[in-house]
Amino acid sequence: MPLSILDYDPYLEPFKEDLSLRLFEYARTKKRLLGTDGTLSDFANGYKYFGFQQEKNHWTFREWAPAATKAWLVGDFNNWENNFELRSAYGGTWEISTPGMLPIGSKVKVKLLLKDGQTVYRVPSYIMYAVQNERYEMDGVITHPQYEWKHKAPSLTEAPLIYEAHIGISTEDYRINSYKEFTRDVLPRIKKDGYNTIQLMAIMEHPLYASFGYQVSNFFAISSRFGKPEDLMELIDTAHGMGLRVLLDVVHSHAVKNVGDGLNLFDGTTSQYFHEGNRGEHSAWNTKLFNYGKDEVLHFLLSNLKFWIDVYKFDGFRFDGVTSMLYHDHGLGTAFTDYSKYFSLNTDVEAVTYLMLANELIRQVNPDATTIAEDMSAMPGMALPISSGGIGFDYRLSMGIPDFWIKQLKEKSDDDLDLMALWWELTTRRPGEKNIGYAESHDQALVGDKTIMMWLADSEIYWKMDTGSESLIIDRAIALHKLIRLVTFSLAGEGYLNFMGNEFGHPEWLDFPREGNGDSYQHARRQWSLADNQDLRFKYLLAFDNDMINLEHRFKFMENSASLKQQWVQNSDKLLAYQKGDLLFAFNFHPSYEQQLHLNFAEKPELIFDTDDRKYGGFGPRSSFGWSKGKLNIILEPRCAMVFRIK
Repeated sequence: MPLSILDYDPYLEPFKEDLSLRLFEYARTKKRLLGTDGTLSDFANGYKYFGFQQEKNHWTFREWAPAATKAWLVGDFNNWENNFELRSAYGGTWEISTPGMLPIGSKVKVKLLLKDGQTVYRVPSYIMYAVQNERYEMDGVITHPQYEWKHKAPSLTEAPLIYEAHIGISTEDYRINSYKEFTRDVLPRIKKDGYNTIQLMAIMEHPLYASFGYQVSNFFAISSRFGKPEDLMELIDTAHGMGLRVLLDVVHSHAVKNVGDGLNLFDGTTSQYFHEGNRGEHSAWNTKLFNYGKDEVLHFLLSNLKFWIDVYKFDGFRFDGVTSMLYHDHGLGTAFTDYSKYFSLNTDVEAVTYLMLANELIRQVNPDATTIAEDMSAMPGMALPISSGGIGFDYRLSMGIPDFWIKQLKEKSDDDLDLMALWWELTTRRPGEKNIGYAESHDQALVGDKTIMMWLADSEIYWKMDTGSESLIIDRAIALHKLIRLVTFSLAGEGYLNFMGNEFGHPEWLDFPREGNGDSYQHARRQWSLADNQDLRFKYLLAFDNDMINLEHRFKFMENSASLKQQWVQNSDKLLAYQKGDLLFAFNFHPSYEQQLHLNFAEKPELIFDTDDRKYGGFGPRSSFGWSKGKLNIILEPRCAMVFRIK
């Protein structure tokens, strides 16, 4: 297979052997798993074999627990007794055909006798639904969801405009929200705001609500806090009917450590799903790490991906924690300052192989699917096709950009904004790879940090956001909030992401109910009424975001990074301008002075967007422009930006 990745990036030439090894291990693993003529889609059918399979007059149940010596299916249907003993089958599998149908909704577990004589209870590994019992432990639940799908998934004909959402915190009430209420109340907001893709967090079952869904226990189960499987199916189906695609925030980088709830020590051994010893422990996250070199683990994880596409009709995935997967040290403390850091003994080749297999499988199951990698290390080829020597993702997240903005707001003054550094951060990409740009996601709003709007406005946000108040702090906050989002939206990627509520400057931070905050829901909800209240200035930020998003709908300038034609950067004047496709963006980041810009165009440009417009909470339009004899003369007021259409 040719290494056309070298055509994109000649600096990779010294690492040609490493890239060839990447392809060799991928091909070798595929052959081991599939033989000569098998497909990954046929291989990844574990969810059709393991767990509960409903037959005509009974259930067939299978579980993989190779180190167990006996196994029983127990639950409230048989008073948790041992009268449903499983028989040993091939490869460490245990199975039973039940005498008659077990009731839907029955709580179940697998009871295992281990080699040391210990008896343990485990939630079935392929269970589709699980709930917490009175001891705050997970119980599996027999389910056979019946839902009649009404809509086909829409195709993505423009750049992905992603609305990152968490079901539980999507209500304004002091409680956990549901799939049904999200469908009724939030989906219409997302559609109205102009986003075309939803990225759902915390869907895979997790015992600890405060983990934000990133410590998964039951990989095939939806979070029961939010409702039933049919409710999630209805949510996705309704979104499809609105023209919205839905991505799953999938967590295959690690698993919760809880014994009994999930996979840890499932059959009494540490090595069933995870690496043994220190390699199986994530010291920073206190979680377990998968052994991607083990065929049974590959089968489990690949089957999991196909399951979410096949059963729930997800349109793709955002893979969480990819950096942690790629390196034996999980990228902790490593500065990726040169290419040798990507192709060293620190690189987990088995994890790289798994990610390549995952991307190929996803395309086989749904050729229209979208995959996004959360990788802060900038691994070369992450978002290049496997056929080119890449890992196969469609996009990578531009993770350095929110860090840039938070550092700017926390540590520097407006006068210290370095436009050259900003330009480099917003425009530097791995050659040939597409990025999803964003100014802030859920990560920047977690407890201990604050949203961009809170960094800008601080306590004034509580007292001076009404339309009748005057506040220089709020004026600055609104102006910079708009500039930060517009420059990031237009430059930082071939797609864009926003976290739920941040489009209108949602205040404060995110903190789930826990012992440390008195189990409070104060910061685990979304105050939609702030944006709906016509007496508050949050409405201006929402109107701005709506019209900003609509720029992509109208002009489709994001998808092609080559559409960035020319730029003008005047650092000392805090003046930045660039042409992207048919649009000219001009920014004045200076806090005090108006700035002038003189540019040559054959025809008179058309002003289509002004951040200083009063409908966006501005004071104008105050900036002005004139055109004469092929010259565009722009006068930009402080902390203002204008967008022109170049005819």
